[in-house]
Amino acid sequence: MNAGVLYALGAYLSWGLFPLYFRQIAAIPALQIVAHRTLWSLAFVAVVLLVTGHLRWLREVRAATWRRFTISALLIAVNWLTYVWAVGHGHVIDASLGYFINPLVNVALGFAVLHERPRPVQWLAVGLAAFGVLWLTVAAGRLPWIALVLAVSFGLYGLMRKTATLGAIEGLALETLILAPLALAGLAFWAQAGSLAGQTAVDWVWLIGTGPVTAGALLLFAAGARRIPLATLGIVQYVSPTLQFLLGVFLFQEAMDATRLVAFGFIWAALAVYSAEGLWQARRAAVARPA
Repeated sequence: MNAGVLYALGAYLSWGLFPLYFRQIAAIPALQIVAHRTLWSLAFVAVVLLVTGHLRWLREVRAATWRRFTISALLIAVNWLTYVWAVGHGHVIDASLGYFINPLVNVALGFAVLHERPRPVQWLAVGLAAFGVLWLTVAAGRLPWIALVLAVSFGLYGLMRKTATLGAIEGLALETLILAPLALAGLAFWAQAGSLAGQTAVDWVWLIGTGPVTAGALLLFAAGARRIPLATLGIVQYVSPTLQFLLGVFLFQEAMDATRLVAFGFIWAALAVYSAEGLWQARRAAVARPA
């Protein structure tokens, strides 16, 4: 249990500190960063799979699995691109908002796609978060599109992976393998056009490092998720957007006026209701379980 919490904390701390990493290469276009991230993530997981001798699964992947992971690969590419662009253009707070509302988007997707029946308190949490998003939209005169794209793309990605037959490392290997031809073609095009950024040795170190940090956080998450209850994981997941929010406000000095604070207040209230109800349900189930 303790090891599982440490693994999960390591994953969410890594994701929460990602803005510090991607700010180091903010001068490089987001699309090029994502292309590098795809290729270096593939290289890293390939080494892990080769060292562990765990490659037999690749020969057993069926056509239906390839199709499913093609969709999940495109979704995670959209998520990565939006996130990297947001960090590089001073929208870390908006990115944190997306991951704050992601658990509530999952509830709505479960109802719409999987025909799950959310409990009344869960609907209350979704309603509070929706009001917070509506408040932001009316006050700013536009949708908080960064937060919504991140939340919906990651929610749909999680939905695809929920019914997938592959584990975390195998899934990432297959997704990056699918995206690799596009990433290679893009980098080759930019190189030929003379617009490939990141030519210094320091840039290359940061770009190559996107592979280990991406796959490493995912491996920590997979190890933690197997060892701790879902309710505990649901609480730990807020470490990541909280860190991003704090970095955006206090380190990057992004604007946080009263309007945005009210919206975040509704979303934090929604998460408090959602988390408290989840813990209460988990405790009820534990008490009701026969010895």
